[in-house]
Amino acid sequence: MLAPHRRGGGDPTWQRTPDGAIWKTSRTPDGPGTLRVSVQAGLVHGQAWGPGAGWLLDTLPSLLGADDDDSGFTVRHEVLADVARRHTGLRIGRTGRVMEALVPAVLEQKVTLREARRAWRWLLHRYGEPAPGPAPQGMRVVPEPPVWRQIPAWDWHRSGAEAVRAKTIATAAWHAAKLEAAATSAEADRLLRTLPGIGVWTSAEVRQRAFGDPDAVSVGDYHLAKIVGYVLTGRKTDDAGMLELLAPYAGHRHRATLLIGLTGLRPPARGPRMPVRDYRSF
Repeated sequence: MLAPHRRGGGDPTWQRTPDGAIWKTSRTPDGPGTLRVSVQAGLVHGQAWGPGAGWLLDTLPSLLGADDDDSGFTVRHEVLADVARRHTGLRIGRTGRVMEALVPAVLEQKVTLREARRAWRWLLHRYGEPAPGPAPQGMRVVPEPPVWRQIPAWDWHRSGAEAVRAKTIATAAWHAAKLEAAATSAEADRLLRTLPGIGVWTSAEVRQRAFGDPDAVSVGDYHLAKIVGYVLTGRKTDDAGMLELLAPYAGHRHRATLLIGLTGLRPPARGPRMPVRDYRSF
C-alpha cells in the first residue's frame, strides 16, 4: 500500500530498512516530517519526527487505506479472481499532498522511468532539506513551492529535465496552495487540467496517490493499456480498448488495474524500447 509512493530504488523520500520498517518523508501543512511505519505482532506502529510529526501520525490511517471504500467492486474476469483472493486486504491509500505526487509525475512525462527518477533524485538532493529525526542517511524532504519556482534553468538541465517539464512544475508551484486545498479528487482533476502541461495521465497519477482515487485511470501510459489488454484478453490493446475492457469496473477502474498489475503477467517484449536520453552538462 505504500509502494505506489516510492519513486525508484534510490528515492530520497522513501526507504525500507533491513528491519522491514518503511521510512517516508513529507512536507505537511505543519512543516517537514519523517514517518516510520513498521508491523509488530500483526499491529501497525507509526513514529514521526519534525514539525509535521503530529499531522503524519493523524493521517497514517488514511495513508494505509482506512478511508478506501471498495463496496461495489466485483471481479468480472476470471484471471483476476485468484489474485483478488490472495490480496483481500488490498487498500488504496492517500497522502493528501498534491505537489509531492505532481512533481515526480511531471518528471515521468514522455521519458523512461530511469530518466525521471534520476532527475527526481538529483533535484531532491540539491534542493530538498534533510529529513527530521533519525531517518536513514540521505533521506530528504521535498522543497516548498517557492523553491520549485526559483530553480534556475541550468539546474533543471543538470537534473536531466528539459524546459517543458521544468516550466510545468514551476507553473504548478505558483498554484500550489489552491491545489493542496482541493477537497475532492474531481476538484483536483479540474484544477490540475487547467494548468499547461498537465493532462489526463498526469492528473490520474496525482489523484491515485494524493486522493486514493479508485477510479483514476492512467490513460496515455506507455505500458498500461498493453498490459490490461494482454492480461484480460491475451492481446495488446490501446487506450480506447483499455477503457472498454475496464468499463465493467466503473468507479473502481484504478483498483482493477492494480489487481491486473499484481498478476505479474506481461505481454512479450518486442520491438525497440524507448531510448534513455542524457543531454546533461556538468
